[in-house]
Amino acid sequence: MEYKVLGNTGIKVSELCFGALTIGPLQSNLSIEDGGSLILKSLERGINFIDTAEQYQTYEYIRYAFDRYNGLPVIAIKSLAKDYSGMKNSIEKSLQALNREYIDIFKLHAARASLDVFEERSEALECLIDYKKKGYIRAIGISTHNVKVVKKASEIKEIDVVFPLINKTGRGILDGTKEDMLRAIEKAHNNGKGTYAMKVLVGGYLIGDLIDAIAYVRGIRSIDSIAIGMVSEKELELNLKVFNNEVIEESMLPNMSTKKLLITEFFCKKCGACLKVCPNNALTLGEHSVEVNHTKCLLCGYCLPECSELAIRII
Repeated sequence: MEYKVLGNTGIKVSELCFGALTIGPLQSNLSIEDGGSLILKSLERGINFIDTAEQYQTYEYIRYAFDRYNGLPVIAIKSLAKDYSGMKNSIEKSLQALNREYIDIFKLHAARASLDVFEERSEALECLIDYKKKGYIRAIGISTHNVKVVKKASEIKEIDVVFPLINKTGRGILDGTKEDMLRAIEKAHNNGKGTYAMKVLVGGYLIGDLIDAIAYVRGIRSIDSIAIGMVSEKELELNLKVFNNEVIEESMLPNMSTKKLLITEFFCKKCGACLKVCPNNALTLGEHSVEVNHTKCLLCGYCLPECSELAIRII
């Protein structure tokens, strides 16, 4: 496993980052023991970097692994808090829940926010700055799908880490093209920001092209690490082989017949865009989100690129 230092932070992370969203109640809803054990196995195999968010509800899983691991992994957390008190609560909640004296990276969770995010959430950023001065945070970051936000973040001295969306198709990128995002990431990296990537498989849309999709982002020299969600030992082993540059047997590649379509209620805005492209009428508008009839779903993936919120995944 290759390790890199995130920009000027001094924080050394594995090239493969464990994305914790997929194991939690918003998606696969594994038991605490099963999900926590998977994180623990990833740590024991060389992954030292875990990414999560307050809203993912995965602190218990991570705490389970941390309590059983002889080491101090790097943890990155995102919060939707908009003001000082809200961010203060988010930071203190995470410290207590994870039994940590500090959080390595604490980020503004701003996936679809506009360029105004730094003004609109200035109090939250101020809180992060204060808690970094107090030693409770090692680095301040922002997660975003927006090209302009990446560019702006690269110019803000208080921002240490940028977590952008990038993939070989450019799916999900806001306010620019894939090429624009690549230039923005390079600018952030050249300005000393740590940069690690999200959505390299576009929520499963590129799962059939997994090897090339990961290779594309690994080939971006200005990306330090890549966050990938995993829900089984088989997926963990496959990803480890990919990032360790080992031979991949055909039998290890994802079997689509074992997959299913998942709509994450937390992210779904019920816009109905996915319903319009479903060729088998497998999607309907439910009370809280779009619902899937798995007996009709073909796993064709036509709906995934239509979702502006990236609320749809194949797992």
